[in-house]
Parts: sequence; C-alpha cells; structure tokens
Amino acid sequence: MLTGGGFIAAAMSEAPPPEQPRRLAIMAPTNLGLRPLRPGHVPGAWRAPEALEAAGFAAALSIESVVRLERPAYRTEASPGSRIRNGPEIRRFNERLAEIVAGALSAGRFPVVIGGDCSLLLGCLSGARGAEPIGLVHVDGHSDFYHPGNYDSAARLGSAAGMDLALATGRGEPLLADWGGAPLVDDALVSQIGERDELDPDYDYRDIEATRIRRFPVRAVKRSGLASVVRSVLAPVEGREPGLWLHVDLDVLDAEIMAAVDSPGSPGFSYAELAELLGRLLASGRVIGLDVTIYDPDLDPDRRHAPRIVDCLAEAFAWRG
Repeated sequence: MLTGGGFIAAAMSEAPPPEQPRRLAIMAPTNLGLRPLRPGHVPGAWRAPEALEAAGFAAALSIESVVRLERPAYRTEASPGSRIRNGPEIRRFNERLAEIVAGALSAGRFPVVIGGDCSLLLGCLSGARGAEPIGLVHVDGHSDFYHPGNYDSAARLGSAAGMDLALATGRGEPLLADWGGAPLVDDALVSQIGERDELDPDYDYRDIEATRIRRFPVRAVKRSGLASVVRSVLAPVEGREPGLWLHVDLDVLDAEIMAAVDSPGSPGFSYAELAELLGRLLASGRVIGLDVTIYDPDLDPDRRHAPRIVDCLAEAFAWRG
C-alpha cells in the first residue's frame, strides 16, 4: 500500500501530460544568410523544408497545419547600402516571418519554423517577443557572433547566418540589428549551447566572453551532462523566467553523423544527445516556439539525413524523461 507522498507521486506519474499547444509548421525556404561555398554556388539550405516534409516531418511532429513562405531570390554580390549579403532581402523576409510567428502565438499555437539558414532567427524573435521579454536558447555548433566590432566589414561581405546571435542582441548593421530601437533579446536572457571552436587560438568572436550571454560549449556540456545544463538554462535570471525561443542549427551535430551543413565540425552532439537536450527543454513548458536550420539537401543527394532529422525532432517532442 502506498501512503502519503508515495501515493501522491504515484498519482502524478499516472496523470496524462499537460495538453500541448497545437503545432503550426512554418516552412521558411531561405538561403539568404549563407555565403557561397565556391564561385557561382547557390547554397541549398532553402530546399530543407521540402526535403523534411517529404521525409514525413508533419506527421511525425503532429503538425496541425502548414504555412509556406515564398523562397526569396539569392544574390552573391553586395546590396546597395549594406555590407551584409542579401541584407535588404533578409529584412523583408524576416518581417513577413515575424507576422506569421506572432499570429501563431496569438492564436495559442506552437510555431515550428523549418529553414533555411540561421538568419531567420531574427524574424522568429521579432514575432515572438511581446510585452514581456523573451529568452533565447541558441543551440548551434557556432556562436554566430560576428559583428563589425570583431571583423572588418569593409574588407569582406558579411553573411547573416554567421552573425545571427550578434544581430539578435543588437550588435551590427542597423538594417538587421535594429527592430524597434531595442535588441530582440537581452544578453542576460540568452543561452548558447554547442560552440565547438572556443579553444581555437583564432576563435574570431572571443568578445562574446565579455557579455552576459550564458555559454555552454559542447565539451563542457558533455562533461557536466545534459540535465545539469538544462537546469542552468532554465534557472531564473534577475528573478525572471521568460518564455524561450529555441533555435536549432543542425551543425551542432557531429560531422561524423551530419555532413550536410555548410560548416560541419567536431566535436558535436549525437542524434540521441540532441533529442534529449531539446526534449528536456520542451518538457519544461517554457519553450514557446522553435526553428530548425542549416540542413542542406544539396549536400545530401540520397536524402539519407532527412529521416534522421525528422526522427530526432519527433523524439524531442515526445520526450518524457
């Protein structure tokens, strides 16, 4: 016989999980934030929504409805008035994405944005922020913190997919860093998980270490464990426990298992580790939406990675500990 706390614990374990918001998929086929890998190359990340949809994404994640954005035109040359490749087009695309994300949240839905490249994070955050501050969990094999303070923007054309976290925190060209006079997210409400290059003596954006962004490089995560990292990510900041947007760049997976991204590398997470990390975050109830980026089907001609990505996401949403 169970008595006292034992009975309560048993009853809680048998209770059904809380009802989840209905999921709306937003297919965002953009490659605007990526650099060409060679002369004349057009990055193929824009094909990811189609490839993941063909791999059963909607059914696996219990998607209720799908919105598809039109693919924007990619240009390799500089745009007038901007030192960010495709800068004006990125702004326009993200303004439209922000409208859809905001509408989904106001209707009580959980937006799942399938990209595309990391520049779409700006539209996600713009649409997700409201009267209360929003937090960001940035799961990425790189911190994406390039801005004119740590590289010469006059010497080379910038790529927004390598600066999305800097732009989201208000650093960089106003075209993409200024969204109403304030950063899309405050440094103190950002957690970056998965950086793999911080031990490199040529680590380009080491100034991130002087910010209030909470950093969990991949080696440290593997040492401390996913449960510990998620507890730290979810800990209050200045008494606040904001809703969180979850950004997932699939180059956080180890190159041994995921080469179909523009910047693969090691060390990285396994599919099981990524599913658990995302699952623990989603199970907290704090995450209000997420985006998935950087898978490039052109680098995966037999599409063998697409079903694995879908399975990983499905496991994350089904995760119960």
